[in-house]
Amino acid sequence: MYDMLITVVSFVLGLGILIAVHEYGHYRMAVACGVRVLRFSIGFGKPLFVWKRSDTGTEFVVAMVPLGGFVRMLDEREAPVPASHRHMAFNTQPVGSRALIVLAGPLANLLLAVVLYAGVSWWGLEQAKPVLGTPVVGSLAAQAGLRAGDWVSATQIADDAPVATESFEQLRWSLTRAALNNSDIVLWVSEREADGSPREVRLPLSDLGVDELDARLLERIGLMAPFSAARLGQIMPNGAAAFAGLKEGDRIHKVGSREITDAQELRALIRASVSGNGNAQTLNWTVEREGRMLLLPVTPKPERSDSGWTARIGAYVGGQPSMTVVSTDWFDSVVHGLAKTGEMSLLTVKMMAKIVTGEASLKNLSGPISIADHAGKSAHSGFISYVLFLAVISVSLGVLNLLPVPVLDGGHLMYYLYEAVTGREPSPAWTDRLQRGGMTFLMGMMAIALFNDVARLLG
Repeated sequence: MYDMLITVVSFVLGLGILIAVHEYGHYRMAVACGVRVLRFSIGFGKPLFVWKRSDTGTEFVVAMVPLGGFVRMLDEREAPVPASHRHMAFNTQPVGSRALIVLAGPLANLLLAVVLYAGVSWWGLEQAKPVLGTPVVGSLAAQAGLRAGDWVSATQIADDAPVATESFEQLRWSLTRAALNNSDIVLWVSEREADGSPREVRLPLSDLGVDELDARLLERIGLMAPFSAARLGQIMPNGAAAFAGLKEGDRIHKVGSREITDAQELRALIRASVSGNGNAQTLNWTVEREGRMLLLPVTPKPERSDSGWTARIGAYVGGQPSMTVVSTDWFDSVVHGLAKTGEMSLLTVKMMAKIVTGEASLKNLSGPISIADHAGKSAHSGFISYVLFLAVISVSLGVLNLLPVPVLDGGHLMYYLYEAVTGREPSPAWTDRLQRGGMTFLMGMMAIALFNDVARLLG
């Protein structure tokens, strides 16, 4: 119940912030252009809170359904406007002013993302050091000779300049960008931190032919997680680990006769310990506990998955990786915020383009259920994680609203571009047709996103 409450509160609060920022962008630009704003609303439906400014008459409203918002301006197309107020009507403004008012909403969301990313960068974020866990067997990383414990000090995508790597999260982001761009990446790898003679390792990510961002991308590359000791965390009741007598804090040195390097290798061995007919193999584990070495027979529990049989032991596998605080000064943090927002915007556009052209699956679309779930998980992870979640969604909201789809801000900008070029507004008949088509398109996308949400929930 508590987890559900956190999820709902974090979702509603986050969505409210993002909508308020978006609509405030429209509002401030409208005021700057001399347009009278009648109502500023966060949410739709029955008003829960109403406050009216005595000097301008603008109503500020918080409504019951927090899934959007609007800024209602004085406009002759919606109601008669007295001749003395006509200069304050939206429809009487020059096309440039109208375009700026529409553009200000999405830009406010992108600016918010810059501020959030910059703030986190300046404050500092504790992340795992860029030390590699055991690469997945047969993956690109394994074939390139990367090993557990290797330290990545820098990366270079295609012909770009090398970029220093301070954390495993930065490495993961570089790998993801390179794969989505179908570009190879070079890693500067040392056997330990501060080694002055790193070797260059090229990963041919262009060979992957990535057309969508899925959960298996890093598995195919082979770098799933940072290095962590093969130590057990929480033991689940009635699981294979509990049955074998394993305890939290145990350090695993061997499985059978095989030396265990790190937690990633141990996890892979556990998953592979089941045969094709669903029978799990019992092996003796050499375990260090409180300075003593123990030999315990362990039989992982088989489980059927979409790709066949796998096995689990009912315990968290992996100790705390080596951590570092990644932070920058205020100037570099702003540069980072701009760069990160630009990268996320470009990545969002590319994914949308691939979905539209059929190069990426519609399964990548997420709806309110998935967003709420991510909001809850990020809130549980801490304030910084929640701020980063808001930054990602703010970028998505800004980019989405700039798409040239009627009923979105980008669609209105296309109308104004047409007016600027031809000297006349689109005809009401064409505008009506385009609005209907845009609404149909958006409803279809929302239906697919909601279906994906339910499928993930039931899956």
